[in-house]
Amino acid sequence: MGYTTGVFDMFHIGHLHILKKARNHCDYLIVGVSSDELVQSYKGRTPIIPLSDRMEIIMSLECVDEVIIQSHRDKKRQFNDIGYDVLFVGDDWQGSDIFNELEEYLIKHDSRVEYFPYTKKVSSTKFRHVLEDINHGEYD
Repeated sequence: MGYTTGVFDMFHIGHLHILKKARNHCDYLIVGVSSDELVQSYKGRTPIIPLSDRMEIIMSLECVDEVIIQSHRDKKRQFNDIGYDVLFVGDDWQGSDIFNELEEYLIKHDSRVEYFPYTKKVSSTKFRHVLEDINHGEYD
C-alpha cells in the first residue's frame, strides 16, 4: 500500500504524473489532501480550490484508490494512522533532516520512502502568481 500527500490546488500535469507514478509502484494508493486549515498554517494562505472539490478531483482519477484529509504534517503519525508500505514524495525533500529521520523510522517499521522527480516547470504556486498578476491580487 502506498501513500502520498499534497494540496492539489489548481490540479495540473505535475500532480497527475506523480499520482500515476505512485500507483505504478504499489497495489493500492491512498492520497492525503491537505485541509484548508493545514495549508493556511504553513503557507499563510488557503487554497483557491475548496477542499471538497480538490478531494473529488483526486478521487476521480483511476490511479487513486482512496482519498483522505491530511490535517497535520506529522509524517510518523501519518504512518502510524495509515500503515502504508511506501511513502511517495518529491525529490526536493530528499536529504532533508525531516526525511532522513523519517526514513530511519520507516525502515524500522518495514516501510520506506520513495522519491520522485519534482516537476519544476509547473506548480500551483506559479499558477497562483499568474492569477494574482492578472487580477491584481484579488486571490490573496
